[in-house]
Amino acid sequence: MPVPIPRQRAIPAVESGQAQAESRCDGTAEQSAKDASAATPRTPDTAGNITDKVENNTAHTNLTLLLIEDDPAGSPIVPDMLDQAGKPIRVRTARNLTEAGRLLTDDVHCILLDLALPAPGRSDSDDELAVLKHVLELAPRHAVLALTASGDAERGAEAVRVGAQDYLFRDELDGRLLSRAIRYAVERKRSESAERRLAEGRLRAQENRRLERGLLPTPLLDGSPLRFAARYRPGRSRALLGGDFYDVVRTPDGTVHAMIGDVCGHGPDEAALGVELRIAWRALTLAGLCGDQLLGTLQQVLEHERADDEIFATLCTVDIAPDGRRAGLCLAGHPSPLLARPGKPARLLPYDNNGPALGLLPGARWPRMQVELGAEWSLMLYTDGLIEGHVGEGRERLGQEGMTEMVRRQIAEGLRGEELLRAAVNEVRKLNGGELTDDVAVLLLDRVP
Repeated sequence: MPVPIPRQRAIPAVESGQAQAESRCDGTAEQSAKDASAATPRTPDTAGNITDKVENNTAHTNLTLLLIEDDPAGSPIVPDMLDQAGKPIRVRTARNLTEAGRLLTDDVHCILLDLALPAPGRSDSDDELAVLKHVLELAPRHAVLALTASGDAERGAEAVRVGAQDYLFRDELDGRLLSRAIRYAVERKRSESAERRLAEGRLRAQENRRLERGLLPTPLLDGSPLRFAARYRPGRSRALLGGDFYDVVRTPDGTVHAMIGDVCGHGPDEAALGVELRIAWRALTLAGLCGDQLLGTLQQVLEHERADDEIFATLCTVDIAPDGRRAGLCLAGHPSPLLARPGKPARLLPYDNNGPALGLLPGARWPRMQVELGAEWSLMLYTDGLIEGHVGEGRERLGQEGMTEMVRRQIAEGLRGEELLRAAVNEVRKLNGGELTDDVAVLLLDRVP
């Protein structure tokens, strides 16, 4: 999400350095500042806050040019430049970069920079484009036109290569030429910004796809009679993925191992840690580890890979016997799975021996509980995003009891598999009054004789 730019002091529509601004003490300067502030477009961000719009909208506001030149009064620029809609282009002038920083507010669309100006802290023998590089750092979102001496096309072309939108010869300026150059520079900058955002969006999408493959893999259930379904939904404050992860594999002896976990926090680092834990769990499971030994090794992985000591992860692991009638259950600070069987109400599996979350207590132990499943059953594993949503407008949360009652009713209505998970997540969102703040991951294993 773009970070809102703090609102800066409004500047009169036409301002020439400090002396001109200070000479207006009859109240008109204050009124001009109000008019300029009102002309600055303001839009709500995704959180509902009102912030100044950084993207310039040339279709609805007058173009504003900031001229940075040590002798603005000697410039051949005519004052009656017009934009494409026939509106006058407003001009502000600055004699140095200090004044430019004061005048560079969000309603400035283009900067006309004299390349002959010295850059702060540099001598004439230094980089001849140092002043341009300084302005590009100062105003990365603004279009910049470089102003150079006639015949110095090489310097102007180098300025464009460094980052300016175009260059102009000082001795060949007129109102029409400069008006057109300003419009083209602004549109070119907007196009470049749009292309950059598109490229960044594609890169983020690629990164999210890689994370998704790591967090939400294809289950390895070849040869198993169990049916698998899963559903994932990110919380509203994240782009695509958080720290929830799951996996299901079948080992050569016919045992089906399932796992679901949640790394505390949200962001790419937490998601990457979730990927590491998921891959480590699959490797350790295929190597023959389970129960306390497996979780102890995963805790070592987490302790070595986490960014700081405050990060932890909850985990639920289930290993289902080859005959499908029994299972071992280990909980590391995670909500207990839900078991549904024909003719019996859905219930939570025992969680009396729930161990601590991974990464909280060195040398912790995680007891493995034996659970009888029966001949036909459905086992639902989930992260806490499913139970921490609110119920209505108050502070009451759905909780495990509310979720259990909801799933009982949905099963009684005949919902199964993917349909059941979709209905459960949608109803939780509806009860919450909109998108959930936390990520939700749910997986379902069914055994039907």
